[in-house]
Amino acid sequence: MFFKKENNKNNFETKICALLIHAAKIDEEYTDKEEKIIEKTLIELGLEKANISKIIKEAKKIEENSNQILDFTREIKNLSEKDKIKIVESLWSIIYSNKDADIYETNLMRRLAGLLYIDNKTMGDIKERIRNQNLE
Repeated sequence: MFFKKENNKNNFETKICALLIHAAKIDEEYTDKEEKIIEKTLIELGLEKANISKIIKEAKKIEENSNQILDFTREIKNLSEKDKIKIVESLWSIIYSNKDADIYETNLMRRLAGLLYIDNKTMGDIKERIRNQNLE
């Protein structure tokens, strides 16, 4: 659980959350289902339940005032492969929560693959697995 290891963990948690919110909002439909996925992801990554609503509120402000994803990914790219994969799985879960991925969402994920140093095969495998889970 990397949240507990970070010196500047509040800022780090908020940036991860802002990236998840950005993915949820990119299709211009931010749903309760997507927010539940974000909450679940934050818990799985080690955030205490008591802090989640505060972090989400802060992350929404950051996401609204940011015009680039580089700020969200700068620290994430240095995480372990396992932690990056968890975040990517959550991003795909958010995208496929409505059973479809539009061009903006797939473009975002293509850009994130490069920024987070995740190879195309790994990204494609995660995408297909999550898509199939959401179609069931």
